Amino acid sequence: MGGMFGESKFEVLQKIPSAVVPKTILIKRPSSKEAVLKSLEDNGFSWPVIFKPDIGERGYMVKKVSSVEDIENYLKLVKTDFLAQELVTLPLEFGVFYTRLPNEEHGKVTSVVMKEMLHVVGDGRLNLRQLILAKDRAKLQWERLEKMYEHRLDEVLPIGFKMELVSIGNHALGTKFLDGTSLINEELSSSFDKISKKIDGFYFGRFDLKCASLPDLFQGNVKIVELNGCGAEPAHIYDPNFKIWKAISVLLNHWKNIFIISTHNRRNGVRYTTLREGLKYYQKFKAATR
Repeated sequence: MGGMFGESKFEVLQKIPSAVVPKTILIKRPSSKEAVLKSLEDNGFSWPVIFKPDIGERGYMVKKVSSVEDIENYLKLVKTDFLAQELVTLPLEFGVFYTRLPNEEHGKVTSVVMKEMLHVVGDGRLNLRQLILAKDRAKLQWERLEKMYEHRLDEVLPIGFKMELVSIGNHALGTKFLDGTSLINEELSSSFDKISKKIDGFYFGRFDLKCASLPDLFQGNVKIVELNGCGAEPAHIYDPNFKIWKAISVLLNHWKNIFIISTHNRRNGVRYTTLREGLKYYQKFKAATR
C-alpha cells in the first residue's frame, strides 16, 4: 500500500477499520450544489463538514464547509473528486508513524508529531488584526486569515482568551509541529500494531489522527482522518527546536526502511511501480492542484 502523489485518499481510508475513521464519503466531479447537499443529508452529516480533494497534498484545498454558499465556492475551485468528512472536534491532534517489516510479526511506532493549531491569545488590549500581525506564524497566513475573519478583525480578545485561527492541522497552514517521540512506548506500538495489521498490505505510513486524551492515544482510541504511506514524512523533525543533523539522520533511517520493506515485498511478489506509472500519478496530482 502506497500513499504517493495521485493515490486516492478515499480508497486508503476504506481499508482502515471503520471504528477508528470518521464518517467519510466520496463526491464525484462534476457535481452540482444540490447533489452534494443531498449526499450530505442522505449520509447524516451535520455542519460544519471538511472537504478535501481525493488526491490532495499538504493541506491543498482542505476546507471547513459550513453553508450552501461554501459548497458553491468549493465546487468552483476543486478540479477533482473530493471527500466530505465529518468534522472531528476531539482536542488533541497527532501524526503517528508506524513501521513493520513484512517478515516480522510485530511493528512499532517510529515517530510521533504533536500538532499545535495556529492560534492567538488575547491580552484585553490588541484587536484580532494586531494579534495576528504580531505573531510570525499567523502573519505568514495573513492573506487567508484576513478573508476568513474580515468581520472580526477589530474585535479585542479578552485577557488569556485563546482563539484557534485554523482548525486544519497542516504545516503549510500554520500548524506548529512538535516532537512527540517521548510518547513512544510499548503500549502505543502495540495499539497501532493491532490497527495496522487489519489494513491489507500495510507496513509503513503515518496516521494523521485526533483523540480526546493521551490515554486514548496509547490505547488506540482515536479517529484517523488520513493515512499517508511512503510519501509521508516523520513530521516530528519539523519541531522548531529539532537539530538539522539529527533530522537528516532520522530521514536516512526512514528511507532505509522504505527500501527494506519494498525489497521484502518484491520478493513476496509485489512488483515495483514503474517510472511511467510514477509519472502518471504525478501528472494526475499536478492537474488536480494546478
